[in-house]
Amino acid sequence: MPEEPPTLPAEELIRAIEAEDRSAILNLARETHYADLAQIYEDLDPEKHALYLKTIGPELAADMVVELPDALIEEALDCFSPSELKVLFRELSDDDRVDILQDVGDEARLRFLGLLGPEDEELTRSLLKYGPETAGGRMTTSFGRLVADMTVKQAIDLLRRDQENTETLARIFVVDPKGHLIGKVRLRDLAFNTWDTPVRDIMSEVGPEQRVLATADQEDAANLLLRDDLVVLPVVDEFGHLLGLITHDDAMEILQEESTEDIEKFAGIGGEQSEETYLNTSIAKHIRRRFFWLFGLALLAIASGYVMIRFEDTLTGVFILALYLPMVVAAGGNTGGQASTMVIRAMALGELVPGSSLRVLWKEFRLGLILGALLGIGIAAITVLVLPAFRPEMPESLSYLRFGLTIAVALAAQVTTSAVVGSMLPIAARGIRLDPAVVAAPAITTLVDVSGMVLYFTIAQALLKL
Repeated sequence: MPEEPPTLPAEELIRAIEAEDRSAILNLARETHYADLAQIYEDLDPEKHALYLKTIGPELAADMVVELPDALIEEALDCFSPSELKVLFRELSDDDRVDILQDVGDEARLRFLGLLGPEDEELTRSLLKYGPETAGGRMTTSFGRLVADMTVKQAIDLLRRDQENTETLARIFVVDPKGHLIGKVRLRDLAFNTWDTPVRDIMSEVGPEQRVLATADQEDAANLLLRDDLVVLPVVDEFGHLLGLITHDDAMEILQEESTEDIEKFAGIGGEQSEETYLNTSIAKHIRRRFFWLFGLALLAIASGYVMIRFEDTLTGVFILALYLPMVVAAGGNTGGQASTMVIRAMALGELVPGSSLRVLWKEFRLGLILGALLGIGIAAITVLVLPAFRPEMPESLSYLRFGLTIAVALAAQVTTSAVVGSMLPIAARGIRLDPAVVAAPAITTLVDVSGMVLYFTIAQALLKL
């Protein structure tokens, strides 16, 4: 008889919450990762939320609250008394505390700020002045900081004293007496040098390309950290004063958020990104985020119907053109989607700088022309060799070879045009200060559908002399 798989602590915890067994809840919560604690909270019935949080207490709940979707954070915090909230906020790192306060309402933010100690309140307020999507809004100020004139012994004594309040010692940054960032050292650099060695002598310089302004976009900061394979990225103000760090785990979280946002925009989903899971996001929110894009694209698609009416005589004269119309239109949509995806990816990775538009245009024009020619030759061959076997109705004056060549030219023109349009639209969006991802694949597909039908019927009229 096969053994039953072991029960996971998270599953046992859910059963304990349903049974309102407070002792079991607390014991199991101590064995459960904080991300799983957050997922359990999100999946619970709302009437169980207060029981769950009050039982595990503010210390266990601190890291868990950071993992909750934005919409649930304020509700979770309101389950605790002011004295419990003081404990919870004290357990949080400064960047996590700021992240939470950025996600609650203005009244709640003021109320929670009043619960912080004087030093924490001052630090938190200084970080809150940066937007939530900037490097300053995501940085931590809990890091090792040394003055260049220190000796190794002084440096180690300082780090030993502050180790409990330091988020990372993977890289320790060096400043001058006025707080300007000038270099960095590793812990092993300090460990393997004599105590009287000046820190300045063993540090390596931190150039302008290895730091980021606090006002810079968080995605730029994360890309810089990963591009240069850095463990942490120092954040400075416009005068070069060291303010904080972006850590590697922060960068991964930022890129996850940004990629999710781009994917949703590229799929034609509008509105603010939801941090709730798909199943926990309400139907009403899904409708708000999808309907207006769909409605706008539906209106735009009416233009396709107008094109059909406009070229009704052409279609009636050679009705077999209707057989190839979906293929030509779909080829254009697929090509435009591919081109826009490649360009948006290159822009996100910083591979395309302002001024490279003509190079992109020339590259995609050549790609589209070659791809279109290859597709056209293939379809023309199938038309000439296979289509006669089905004996379609064709005008007596029209040969299969001539018809196949017409389809090939139309297909090549559609693919070439779509490649150019798909690559240029994201660049144009960036030029007018829009997120390139808003030029979503459905929008590109609809646009090239209309242009493709116009090209198709116009070329057919000209080459078939209709």
